[in-house]
Amino acid sequence: MRPSLRRLRYPLMAVALLLAAGGQGAASSTASASSAPPPRPAPPRPWVTLCLKLKQMPQHRRIRCHFPPAPKRATAQGSARERRVSISELSIPTSPATPVGITTGPDGALWFAENYANKIGRVTTSGLFTEYTLPTADSEPAHLTTGPDGAVWFTEATGNAIGRITTGGVITEYPLPTADAYPWGITAGPDGALWFVEQLGNQVGRIDTAGNITEYPLPTAGAYPMRITTGPDGNVWFTEPLAGSVGQITTDGTITEFAVPSSGAMPVGITTGPDGNLWYTDANGKISNLTTGGDFTEHTLPDIDTFPWGITVGPDNDLWFVEQAADIVTSSTTSGVIDREVLPTNVSGPFDITDGPDGNLWLTEDYVDQLAVVTP
Repeated sequence: MRPSLRRLRYPLMAVALLLAAGGQGAASSTASASSAPPPRPAPPRPWVTLCLKLKQMPQHRRIRCHFPPAPKRATAQGSARERRVSISELSIPTSPATPVGITTGPDGALWFAENYANKIGRVTTSGLFTEYTLPTADSEPAHLTTGPDGAVWFTEATGNAIGRITTGGVITEYPLPTADAYPWGITAGPDGALWFVEQLGNQVGRIDTAGNITEYPLPTAGAYPMRITTGPDGNVWFTEPLAGSVGQITTDGTITEFAVPSSGAMPVGITTGPDGNLWYTDANGKISNLTTGGDFTEHTLPDIDTFPWGITVGPDNDLWFVEQAADIVTSSTTSGVIDREVLPTNVSGPFDITDGPDGNLWLTEDYVDQLAVVTP
């Protein structure tokens, strides 16, 4: 266990502390220690919220909601095909860093968010790291995307802002109109703006490259929107795990929600697949897709308690995603045939994954402050 008290909010935190956590606030840095009120604890990290919800379902009674799970070596059973991949891991210079989101930048490097370290990291495909500290303390950067302006845009969950960083490391922050909104997923939209979700604000947001922000409340209360992507139909799509739905928003703000047909569904990660469908991971133990018309196809994983999370399309046109609670990276064809590969480090907490510029898959390992590189 890492020594910092604040660190207890993160993967090693006990569930009892997580249940007691509230909103995030920060005293002004100019106030004296005697006059400043103590900061409020941050809300539970998103996967813990979903895990606690899953645990209420009979089929998931055995799932562990302490993160990381008890050390137990996972095996990639149930693969319907065999393939050979190579996996290497790179240590992030800062520890603890707790890397969360990762994306390919406009400069041919990988950019990632160091949620605990309050930094944006950059790594070249040859493994050279650069880190940039955010201006706002304890802002907990989460996810990133490349914008149409050639900069990297990211969310600051407890900083309640959208950030922008140039490839030269110049950072600008744009506060959100809604307090304590907890922005999480972000994507470049089809209209030249950036679109993001607010988990606690229960809204979808839009920010143009000049920093102007518009927010759109979701029809379903408490939907807890998680990830967001641009679809093949010129609309933006997002997941609503606590509503059991996938949402669509047009560029003029019209929202449609599509309920997943199976009981207990919790859509998490989402991406546009090579077949023109929206593919998403379901914390209920599935990899699924829906058409732009709202027709669903669901594929149950061999182990339903592995917490599938981030997802992307690989260079081989397969869907690649991580199984967070099992230290597994998985590929799936569009027909649902899967292959699962165990990561070298046990209890590594694979979180997000992206298709790199070098033909490899790059993923964050949240628990061990590493990036993994998967060569298909």
